[in-house]
Amino acid sequence: MDDSKFLKDVRVRIAPSPTGFLHLGLARTALFNYVFAKKNKGKFILRLEDTDQKRSEPKFEKDIIENLKWLGINWDLGPYRQSQRIPVYARYLEKLLKEKKAYYCFCSQEELEAMRQYQLSVGQPLRYNGKCRGLSENEIKKRLAASKQSIIRFKMPDKKIIFHDLIRGKLEFDSSLLGDIAIAKDLATPLYNFACVVDDFEMKISHVIRGEDHIPNTPKQILIQEALNFPNPKYAHLPLILGPDRTKLSKRHNACAVAEYRKQGYLPETLVNFMAFLGWNPDTEREIFSLSSLIKEFSLEKVQKGGAIFNIKRLDYLNGFYIRQKSLDKLTESCLPFLIEEGLVEPIFESEERMPNLTGYLGKEIVQKYVVKETKERITFDSLKKIVGLYQERLKKLSEISEFIDFFFKEKLEYYKDLLKWKDMSNDDVKDVLDKLEEILSGLELDKFDKENLEKVLMLEAEKRKDRGELLWPLRAALSGKKASPSPFEIAEILGKQKTLQRIKAARENYVTI
Repeated sequence: MDDSKFLKDVRVRIAPSPTGFLHLGLARTALFNYVFAKKNKGKFILRLEDTDQKRSEPKFEKDIIENLKWLGINWDLGPYRQSQRIPVYARYLEKLLKEKKAYYCFCSQEELEAMRQYQLSVGQPLRYNGKCRGLSENEIKKRLAASKQSIIRFKMPDKKIIFHDLIRGKLEFDSSLLGDIAIAKDLATPLYNFACVVDDFEMKISHVIRGEDHIPNTPKQILIQEALNFPNPKYAHLPLILGPDRTKLSKRHNACAVAEYRKQGYLPETLVNFMAFLGWNPDTEREIFSLSSLIKEFSLEKVQKGGAIFNIKRLDYLNGFYIRQKSLDKLTESCLPFLIEEGLVEPIFESEERMPNLTGYLGKEIVQKYVVKETKERITFDSLKKIVGLYQERLKKLSEISEFIDFFFKEKLEYYKDLLKWKDMSNDDVKDVLDKLEEILSGLELDKFDKENLEKVLMLEAEKRKDRGELLWPLRAALSGKKASPSPFEIAEILGKQKTLQRIKAARENYVTI
């Protein structure tokens, strides 16, 4: 077969098994395949390897599809499902059996375990010893007719397998160390290495870009390709993602499924940028790459061989950067699901439509009116924008927004002991300051109750004191109930005159009783 025709057009695939949620490593592999295809004007294919019916679940398939879309990694063809392609695999299995390149194996689990223990005891490689290789046709038919449990094994040729990895260079394997591998449980149940080879051929895959943990599968797949007279795609094996301690990435390194990062308030553009640097280096000091710029700059030649280190601090840094780049409209829209999930606000729909869940709400059309859940007061999207805007420079994750701004939506605040004190202020000092603040702000006209006027009036009073903090700190603490918050002028403007005075009074009354 002419390999040049087969490899003329770039066609790559991501082939997840829907037996778990989309994790960071698989998403990184999908990203590299996607940008490679787009740069080379090729096709990116999504294939779901769902032949493991016991472990495959619709919820995992849904998670994979939804989160690839959320990341902006959109496929050109698919999703194809292996479970719908069983007749295709059966046809090629029958071909191998007919040509004596595969055979039925009837060894029991007990026999296989005994074989394994013997090989361990004498220091031999762990492999099937070929016991059923020489069974006659009659014996095979007899055992199949008796429904004796069996699998189909590939008859491994004795040869060296040499191939060029686009990242790692020349790789060489000895097939005699592999043994006759299982390729199907029966004609209707193909196993990974066989189904993968058939699909890659049928889908005209030109480049297989996957994690280095698949390197041991590559010689097996090449030999199956040769047995079926298929051309070999080009291979590129990506480095593993490691934790800061250079061990395999796991949850103890704060590694999560993509859906979990999404739930925590990381942006899709953040994860794309972060994942790009897990094994790829642009050879510049540039750190920020959009998906479109990655397509222009990406090349397999710049993918490293060594493990890629996962750094949660860098992920947070990138997320903060992208949050600051967002328009306030878009940032507020992105924060809304978290405010709703935390029970701070509820949207007011014109119809009886129910509120979508957190994931479903992202990207929906902005609702313009909301109600504060605790106080039942109405609040507009524009007002929410002002509140969210106070924290745009401070946010690292969208999920932090509720904890930052919850005081805006509470009817009563709780003040822990000494919160309103600035340095060595006494209780009487605090009470006097709150009295003075109430006096000044009560005399300020409604149309003058904005940040600029509030700052002008209150700073005049603050400058009269030994330390400006003696006035400004109790005010900020009284309005927010927090140790850290934006300036009291910004908070008071958003709260308005009535609510600002109410909080000052409440702080004085509450503080006196503590």
